[in-house]
Amino acid sequence: MVTTIDCHYVKEKIAAAYLLHCGDKACFIDNNTNYAVPAIMQALATTKYKPEQVEYIIITHVHLDHAGGTGLLLKECPNAKVVAHPRAAPHIIDPSRLVKSAQSVYGEENFRKLYGTIVPVPAERVLIPADGETLTVGDTELKFIYTRGHANHHFVIVDKKTKSVFTGDSFGIAYPMLQRGSTPFLFPSTSPTDFDAAEARKSFDLILHSGATQAYPTHFGVFNDLAGGHKMLNEYMNEVEQLFNRLVAAPANTPDVDYQLAHDAWKNLFERELTQRGINLSAEQYTMLELDIDLNAQGIAFAAQRARKKSQSPA
Repeated sequence: MVTTIDCHYVKEKIAAAYLLHCGDKACFIDNNTNYAVPAIMQALATTKYKPEQVEYIIITHVHLDHAGGTGLLLKECPNAKVVAHPRAAPHIIDPSRLVKSAQSVYGEENFRKLYGTIVPVPAERVLIPADGETLTVGDTELKFIYTRGHANHHFVIVDKKTKSVFTGDSFGIAYPMLQRGSTPFLFPSTSPTDFDAAEARKSFDLILHSGATQAYPTHFGVFNDLAGGHKMLNEYMNEVEQLFNRLVAAPANTPDVDYQLAHDAWKNLFERELTQRGINLSAEQYTMLELDIDLNAQGIAFAAQRARKKSQSPA
């Protein structure tokens, strides 16, 4: 059984944490921010589980809307260990670099409002699984599959018992507000700084062929049509890669120009898909979607600038 916990990140049904029921043990998968920890623990309290029965706190990757509450949540679960990708683990043990980077983007005051104070995780309470490794937890087995494309420090988790795959940001974003139209709307996340279209496609394939029958993206809730989602994500990724190639091929572009072109392209994509599906968003909901347009545009522009510099560097 899987319990979906709304972390009320910015607004409702934007970011989830998942409580995985594993017989006499339990696991949390992703945890959002410090401000979500009370809701996460309240969800645990409504089940048969006690904090002492939480064996693992698993993070798909270290972006703070997925892992910002890890250290604080660990304090609530005395027997738990944190499971993280080898590239993510150093940043939960010593989050100073992560915090500094995020503060440079949001500013210190906004950072505190969004994330609070990031609590470090003791190194001895961190477990790092290998790619493809299986971990027995209570009455189920969890398999960890490394998935690049969105972030180089990302993995997904396949639960054998429920045939579910917890995808973080590796199988797109599926806000409930986008599922009300004629067909579901699942879009890829291309936020900075590790966007890689080829690796993203490999990750889509790995998830499709993982043996799972349903996906749980962190944003937000269960997505049942893996084959349809795979097709949709690949189509959008082809479109995004064409945009990326156009930017790379324009050496005179400044970072601001790259960003504006990417922003306009993402906005056009969203408006086209919303119109085709007959999805009408409120002003508040569209404002929320504009945050994704901005982040995705930043990711494409950043990747294009990096690729352009690399191609112009002397051999």
